[in-house]
Amino acid sequence: MIPIEHPVTIPLSSPRNAAITAPPPKRQVEQSKPLPRQEPPWHVILLDDNEHTFRYVVEMLEDIFGHSIETGFKMAEEVHENGRVIVATVHKELAELRQQQIHEYKPRQPYGDCKGQMRSVIEPSE
Repeated sequence: MIPIEHPVTIPLSSPRNAAITAPPPKRQVEQSKPLPRQEPPWHVILLDDNEHTFRYVVEMLEDIFGHSIETGFKMAEEVHENGRVIVATVHKELAELRQQQIHEYKPRQPYGDCKGQMRSVIEPSE
């Protein structure tokens, strides 16, 4: 194999056995494409109500978001005290999915004191 940086000699079929030296082939460098602009992340915000227990909230946050029991309990306290809590910050499409999952969530076991599903909103984080 001939290294690219050396010229290549190409013999010509002529009576004098002449040869020419060709420059090394030029490498084509791919131009980098600009990266698509990233959208800002979105917050999934759980809203408080008086119809769901801490146990329901903790279980829902564990099932939908994978939060630990401790994190779920802290979030349940915050939504109870402040009326809302950010439960996730993700790209918009996933935020919309998580919001839908909150609205459609059915607990593993029925809680007689919980009526319907909880409410949530999504907001840009910036």
